[in-house]
Amino acid sequence: MGDSSVAAVIVLAAGSGTRMKSHTSKLLHPLCGKPLLTWALGAAEGVAPQKLVVVVGHNRDQVEAHLQEVAPHVLTAVQETQDGTGHAVRCAMEALEGITGDIVVTYGDVPMLTAETLRRLVNTHRQASNAMTIMTSILDNPTGYGRVLRSGNGISGVVEERDADDAQKAIKETNAGIYVFDADLLRDGLASLTPDNDQHQLYLTDVVGYACSHGHRVGAYLENDRWQTEGINDRTQLAAMSHELNHRIVHGWMLEGVTIIDPETTWIEAGVSIEQDVVLWPGTILAGATSIASGAVIGPDSRLTDVEVGSGAQVVRSEATLAVIGAGATVGPFSYLRPGTTLGEKGKIGAYVETKNAQIGEGSKVPHLTYCGDAVIGEGTNIGAGTIFANYDSKAKHVTTVGKNVFIGSQSVLVAPLVIGDDSFVAAGSALTSDVATGELAVARGRQRNIAGWVQSFRERTRAKKPAVAGTADSAESSLVETSETPTADTTETPVVVPPQESDSTSTGKE
Repeated sequence: MGDSSVAAVIVLAAGSGTRMKSHTSKLLHPLCGKPLLTWALGAAEGVAPQKLVVVVGHNRDQVEAHLQEVAPHVLTAVQETQDGTGHAVRCAMEALEGITGDIVVTYGDVPMLTAETLRRLVNTHRQASNAMTIMTSILDNPTGYGRVLRSGNGISGVVEERDADDAQKAIKETNAGIYVFDADLLRDGLASLTPDNDQHQLYLTDVVGYACSHGHRVGAYLENDRWQTEGINDRTQLAAMSHELNHRIVHGWMLEGVTIIDPETTWIEAGVSIEQDVVLWPGTILAGATSIASGAVIGPDSRLTDVEVGSGAQVVRSEATLAVIGAGATVGPFSYLRPGTTLGEKGKIGAYVETKNAQIGEGSKVPHLTYCGDAVIGEGTNIGAGTIFANYDSKAKHVTTVGKNVFIGSQSVLVAPLVIGDDSFVAAGSALTSDVATGELAVARGRQRNIAGWVQSFRERTRAKKPAVAGTADSAESSLVETSETPTADTTETPVVVPPQESDSTSTGKE
């Protein structure tokens, strides 16, 4: 395509965006994982500008903070009052004093415009030796857009709809508001602008008339993909563009060898990476910097955000954020992997399990109904159903370390800080507060006693004490509660006393 680098790109981003009805700048609303302005900057960088200027105004603090985070090299120009596109470009040119060459002008709310399209625009401009080139689009319904006026092979002007007559309104070729200018022409044209129009603003489109009247060639680049020239002004337009862009992303991944069972219910953000032979079931959402290795199966009804999934892994009806799922591992259904979770190869996080800052070794299993937070679990270990890693003492978090080939019985509570050695065994129902050495059996519960004949004896005693009140069918049950005589505990064994664990979420110390 040749060298399409330019002297500068100006991105207009000062509008108020009132139709979004939001406290957040319109330009920072996300589209398929990236703010609108970030999309615009990506396209602008595609023509390798020597300088990139963003014109800010409404909600400028928000916009400038975002720019500092994602593109600190970008210059900003402030448009204190929004007096039209011509005025906005004037503000930008103050930051480009003395610059020569080609200057591209685009918008911060046209997110589907691509770098490739901008390069074609620049090359068209140069090949035709234009002083100014306008990107145009043919619309079946051009209402609301400026109409392009042609004369021979060139452009003679652009008229805004509110200033157009009936004949001009019938024109379907519209101005996309994206241009390439020779820098000297742009300066002179901006200096000539007057607010002689219905809105009493300075229109950048009036530079066309100035250029033509001074003998400069003005050309057009027609972009047939109307989505690339569409701006976003409200949330309905945002939703429509989100649907279109997601459709393109999903279609692209299918062409790359990804099986997507139902494209209409599958959402994939722009930063996601997927290898061949991955299968995505309906209701799958892949967000952030998620990466899925070959052969993995995701869904149905799963959302992964910034998650790394190994080859052949399976995730079913689960939510995961900032987690790593090893090759051949299984997750779900109804699992919740919070940040810091790492599941080793062929490991398992099963139904109704929540994990956080948990390193789970190769082949280890946390199959059912468990909270596993601030934990390090070795290889080949099994965590029984209903186990709680009590990690919080109301002031600080503590870590539980479980070794290799350990068996944790169901309904156990592991009160951190705690170390459970390799090849050990924890009896079901235990509440551990002390470390367990390698190969030991840990039992932390009262001994079971079965008293023969107790039920019959108890019923006989309660019947004898039953009040003689007619019509009280439940009186025997009531007296059973009121007069129960429970045998004293077996005092030959000292019961294990577990200190209470306070928590900001449950009495088990889970957070």
